[in-house]
Amino acid sequence: MNDVREPDRYAHGHHASVLRSHQWRTAENSAGYLLPRLRPQDRLLDVGTGPGTITVDLAERLSDGWVTGIDSAEKAVTATLALAEERQIDRITLEIGNVYSLTYADDSFDVAHAHQVLQHLSDPVAALTEMRRVVRAGGLVAARDADYAAMTWYPSDPRLDRWLELYHQVAHAAGGEPDAARRLRHWAQRAGFSDVTYTASTWCFADPGDVAWWSQTWAERVVRSDFAAQALQAGLSDATELAELSAGWRWWGDQPDAWFAVLHGELLAEVP
Repeated sequence: MNDVREPDRYAHGHHASVLRSHQWRTAENSAGYLLPRLRPQDRLLDVGTGPGTITVDLAERLSDGWVTGIDSAEKAVTATLALAEERQIDRITLEIGNVYSLTYADDSFDVAHAHQVLQHLSDPVAALTEMRRVVRAGGLVAARDADYAAMTWYPSDPRLDRWLELYHQVAHAAGGEPDAARRLRHWAQRAGFSDVTYTASTWCFADPGDVAWWSQTWAERVVRSDFAAQALQAGLSDATELAELSAGWRWWGDQPDAWFAVLHGELLAEVP
């Protein structure tokens, strides 16, 4: 009997609006805590490639190394492959994969990295344990996740307050934990790590271009992505409310003093 755990349902899905949103992410703005620890010859596993912007950035830095990127969604793997080809990166392998059951032998990598992945998993400890298995002794397991309850913005609007409440409801219904940042230490300890560095960093959207992008992507995501579909299917919202939340995001993005901050937790765990 095959008792391999299936991949979890992804609360965001892979609608074009989601992939477009995630394309803003780079190694610099999303994996800065890891970059100083990388060596040019490292073999790196990137779990959850999304559209591949971080994955390909990391591959560019490993001039004598290799990046293996996995995602449970074919759309994400295809997008990452297209980006790697566009940027002429050939030190990369891309596959559909399951973090709960990695197909690689023990000690296959120097680094295993996951950005905004653990928050979507029903068992993040199992995922960290499996990532640890495929990393050699002395190597690193790195993870960075947001904490939705710690997000803050200005100006306030009840529609954005409701968006945050609904996001928690949808994420929990999918089996995830949207307030992941504060739990990284707990999860790492349960996965058996002891030599770990914990840090925090933020994304801050205040530049007019960033505000417009952030508001527009969420205005579309709350009505068109899997987030919307799951909210409707679970009876957590209806089309009228989702349209109101989308309008709230557009209103916020039009404000001249708009500001939004996203807190992230980060862990760098050395494999004994």
